[in-house]
Amino acid sequence: MGTYWVEFLTVSAAHLLAVASPGPDFAIVLRQSLAHGRRVAVWTSIGIGSGISLHIAYSLLGMALLLRGSATAFGMLQYAGAAYLTWLGVQALRSRPRQAGEPAAAVGGGLPSDRAAFVTGFLTNALNPKATLFFLALFPVAVSPATPKLVQAGYGLWMILTTMGWFSLVSLLFTRPEVRNKFLRHGHWIDRALGVIFLGFAASLLFANLG
Repeated sequence: MGTYWVEFLTVSAAHLLAVASPGPDFAIVLRQSLAHGRRVAVWTSIGIGSGISLHIAYSLLGMALLLRGSATAFGMLQYAGAAYLTWLGVQALRSRPRQAGEPAAAVGGGLPSDRAAFVTGFLTNALNPKATLFFLALFPVAVSPATPKLVQAGYGLWMILTTMGWFSLVSLLFTRPEVRNKFLRHGHWIDRALGVIFLGFAASLLFANLG
């Protein structure tokens, strides 16, 4: 039992550092918070946390060995992630200035449904090679093959819940009226800057794959 606690603490610490570091997940939650408000941002956060389940599933099923050993499989994942991040970047770059009295949702192209926000978060995490690399590196090193699958699934559930919790906290912070109103004064420029960031993430994936 003591061994499992050491594994759990190792996995938890590494995961928290990875989640807190800036990346596509953080960028999409920030954009959703500023463009569409708290409800959409929280549903996006739930989607991001749920996306972790995909990485956990292939780790538990042994598919991580396939991804780690196949340059073609991982390259396909990189291309898919780059394509999705490019799409997000283009959408953000199309943001227009907010007119006086215009709802913030209109600036972001209309208020997404809860389902659409969830899917956006899920795909952002699922197609994020940074998350894939984390699980390819974390599980073989930190988790023993002898650890029961049920215990490993418990580690995964913890990571899902903490990811949802962290990004929901980010959503709550950036949708506080005093914070959000300051950002919305220059909202379209912030949105466009995030678009450039998304395109930068996409370009880095492409260059890494081509290199």
